[in-house]
Amino acid sequence: MLHDDGLGGSQATAVASGGVRPSEFREIQSMAHDIFGLELKTGKEALVGARLGKRVRELGLKDISDYLGHVKQDHSGLELAGLIDALTTNFTSFLREPVHFKLLRDRILPGLAGRQTYQIWSAGCSTGEEPYSILFETAETLGDTKLGAMKLLATDISTRALKAASEGIFPVARLKELPDSWRKRYFQRGTGQQEGMVRVRPEWRARVQFERLNLMEDLSRMPRCAVIFCRNVMIYFDKPTQERLVGQFAARLDPGGWLLIGHSEGLMGVRHDLEYVMPAVYRKPGAGR
Repeated sequence: MLHDDGLGGSQATAVASGGVRPSEFREIQSMAHDIFGLELKTGKEALVGARLGKRVRELGLKDISDYLGHVKQDHSGLELAGLIDALTTNFTSFLREPVHFKLLRDRILPGLAGRQTYQIWSAGCSTGEEPYSILFETAETLGDTKLGAMKLLATDISTRALKAASEGIFPVARLKELPDSWRKRYFQRGTGQQEGMVRVRPEWRARVQFERLNLMEDLSRMPRCAVIFCRNVMIYFDKPTQERLVGQFAARLDPGGWLLIGHSEGLMGVRHDLEYVMPAVYRKPGAGR
């Protein structure tokens, strides 16, 4: 989740190699865990120094201690959001973990086709490839006439990732896993300075509701959902945080609703009331089965 940003100059080298004092790193660990659930393990000091060192220079501050003081004094919350952006890397792709999209196409969506309305939530949507994949798969499976029944919510804690997601601009190479017919139907090709880029067509972007959300918050205000995608997010959380979040997801699922998590994640050792369906797929007991 964290990586080194190749910094230049003697100040950057100092930050990357030893600029994070043990007490500062413990404070960052505590903030990361308590505010947005990230388990930042010992051994990441140099990586944290590299990522935050860049922000220190941007703000013209002296060191990371000054930066942490700046974060605490900024009551707007914008610098805290910047800290989150600095510590997290948003990696995703279209149709990532294809077995989930096969399940969506073959089993989940046909079971929802008769509903007048239903909600799908992409929790931890990153730069948007996941919710757009859900949208396109739904359009292809159910057709345009039934697409209006679906409400698609996409949330992330990163303001940077959400901005990119809502703009819907991607390098052409990102579309390599998509069928040619999808590329023509759902994307516009860039020209001139935008050559080599594509953008999700505006009528399709408008079908996704993007919203900033910290999954550590009380999620009781969130809508009831037929399906929740939360993939490759919980891998960075400790077990108590995972358990608390899964409990909140279960409370927001309709009876018979689906929770899809990343294949690198598992709920082993996490208490929950969901039924295991297959690896990385769980379902809430009740009606609609």
